[in-house]
Amino acid sequence: MAEPALLNVTDLRVHFPSAGGGLRRRPGAAVRAVDGVSFGVATGETLGLVGESGCGKSTTGLALLRLIEPTAGQVTLDGIDLTTLSRRRMRAMRRRVTMIFQDPYASLDPRMTIGSIIAEPLAVHGLHRGSRARRHRIGELLELVGLDPGHAHRHPHEFSGGQRQRVGIARALACEPELIVADEPIAALDVSIQAQIINLLEDLRDELGLAYLFIAHDLAAVGHLSDRIAVMYLGRIVEVADRATLFDRPAHPYSQALLSAVPLPDPVAERARERIILRGTVPSPADPPSGCNFRTRCPAAFDRCAVEDPVLTVRGDGHQAACHLPGGRPG
Repeated sequence: MAEPALLNVTDLRVHFPSAGGGLRRRPGAAVRAVDGVSFGVATGETLGLVGESGCGKSTTGLALLRLIEPTAGQVTLDGIDLTTLSRRRMRAMRRRVTMIFQDPYASLDPRMTIGSIIAEPLAVHGLHRGSRARRHRIGELLELVGLDPGHAHRHPHEFSGGQRQRVGIARALACEPELIVADEPIAALDVSIQAQIINLLEDLRDELGLAYLFIAHDLAAVGHLSDRIAVMYLGRIVEVADRATLFDRPAHPYSQALLSAVPLPDPVAERARERIILRGTVPSPADPPSGCNFRTRCPAAFDRCAVEDPVLTVRGDGHQAACHLPGGRPG
């Protein structure tokens, strides 16, 4: 990152207690949803966090705002450790870092008007006091996300999925945050609407100087919006690189497999390229493999992978990967 980090996450862990039982699960084993994640996000930067469903991406995002309490680790915003704050002080910090949720149908209260939904964080933080000032701010926010300010009295069921997600974005912007955690904000939307929301997020970032942690499983979407990308597998980050480096020279076998599934716009190149098909399924986070978490599915795994967990190390120009092999391929 060229700029000093606005957000620093160090060795973040979120472990859930398990009652045990089930196939191949040790009784009493903790579910290691997030297991030692570290990264930073600079002011005005977008960091994409990508991986398969169940790898711990959304849990990471929720833990940053302490909507899920971390088991261990540090989350600092401008040097303030959010994990040590009282409930009252943490609520005040949520003015600076907010969240866009995945499901625009479940994240908006159907009993409230969209004006009331957007006004709620203003009321919580005591902003734009007075009905006239608050109505003006709600109108500004609706216009900012491409909605008609005259529709503030309507309810969520009167809007499409894409429009509802715009309401969620307006709510996240209400308190003028510095950082927004966008948790798969396009996953529940039609493909035709996804590009519109990504373009809106990009425009808002440029206009307002926002930083994003953009969580998604779609590498194509992440690549469009992100300055840097962190690849996550089974609770851990396995690779971090700027967008161009990751797409051109992925160093981890998991990143290579994810990229091989991204369609190419050139039909000839699409037919000619080699697909990487991963064997098996993602192991349980309650009983991860010894050594490297990815070794049970990795086409390049060898003996060392079973006994030694690879460390995320710099491979040049900020490119980091956690793999025992150079470039993630047998040499």
